Amino acid sequence: MLRQLHPLAGLAGFLTLLTSWISTVLVELFGSHELVVTVKQAIPWGLIVLIPALALTGASGFSIAGNRSDTRIDGKRRRMLVIAGLGLLVLTPSAFYLSAGTPFTTAFTLVQAVELLAGAVSLTLMAMSVRDGFELSGRFRTNADRG
Repeated sequence: MLRQLHPLAGLAGFLTLLTSWISTVLVELFGSHELVVTVKQAIPWGLIVLIPALALTGASGFSIAGNRSDTRIDGKRRRMLVIAGLGLLVLTPSAFYLSAGTPFTTAFTLVQAVELLAGAVSLTLMAMSVRDGFELSGRFRTNADRG
């Protein structure tokens, strides 16, 4: 069961964060002031999916890995800690700050930039973990695995 839950939870978390990130970029580039406010107010609702999905991904991943040690497993563990840290310390507070009707000031722009950077880093780390997960499961073989 964990082997099915882990990738599904990871996919849910990745797609939720990706949707938030792309929505933010598009609305900032092409949206009206009102649309920016609407998107910023909607993003915290995505945390209802994102936080449990990432928690399930991390917990199931740690459980599946057990005491095994492999460079890919170790990398996934380290990345999950960074993703969780960015989520709790940057993405969640930023989402609430930006959704609170904050005027479009320099502070708003700076928080928005930090949120986008943290989101991009998290998405990149998630993608790296997906790659390693596929390699560990044997779904994709690397040149090193082929011998």
